Order: sequence, then structure tokens, then C-alpha cells
Amino acid sequence: MESNSSFSLQLKVRDYECDMQGIVNNANYQHYLEHARHEFLLTQGLSFAKLTAEGIILVVKRIEIEYLSPLRSGDQFSVSCEPVRISPLRFGFRQNITRLTDNKAIITAMVTATSINTKGRPFLSPEIDRLFG
Repeated sequence: MESNSSFSLQLKVRDYECDMQGIVNNANYQHYLEHARHEFLLTQGLSFAKLTAEGIILVVKRIEIEYLSPLRSGDQFSVSCEPVRISPLRFGFRQNITRLTDNKAIITAMVTATSINTKGRPFLSPEIDRLFG
């Protein structure tokens, strides 16, 4: 089941995010994806930090990334984030990174997540349930 909410964030590659070959280091793509997910939650009235303080801990269970083309220093790009319900206690984010100058697909990703309470037990808060309903 899919949610009707989607989100896109524009960013720019910084020099220190690149490796010796002059392309973005593969680990930095996960930072871009995570930042977009947190910003998406904020647009939905949910603060990652506030949820954690309330004992609702969002955790990533799995990340699948397909690297299609590299980004380089100075490239401007967008990161999209679309919420997807996976199961009663799991939800996910379908995410894409696209270079803005030529609309080239850079990566596609599927991030599977869940939430747990402070005792480490699966728990889906009403706020999260509503967002992925």
C-alpha cells in the first residue's frame, strides 16, 4: 500500500564528499538519503529528535541502493522521498537521486524501516501509522 505523500529536496555536492577519483564517495549517498527522510518527516509535522525523546525510535532495517551514475563536486541534485507501507510494523521510503543539470538518474534506493520502543520491542506509533497508512 502506498501513501499519497512525496517529497523532494535539492542539494549540492561539496568537495569533501568526493573520493580520490573526483566522484562522490558511495557512503555519502546514504547521508543524502537520510537527510531527505528527516526533512520529509519534518514536513509531515514529525521531528526525528522529538520522536526519539518520546520513546519512538525509528530504525533502518535494510537499504538497497542501485548506483547508476556518479555525482561530482559542484553538481546540484534532488533527492526524492516517497513513503511506502510494507507490512503492519514495517514501512519504507522509495528514494531517488537525480542530477538537476540533465535530469540524469544517479541512484535508486529502497529503505525499509520500523520503529521500536525504549525496550527494543516493535511499536508503531499512531503518527507513523497515519503517515504510512
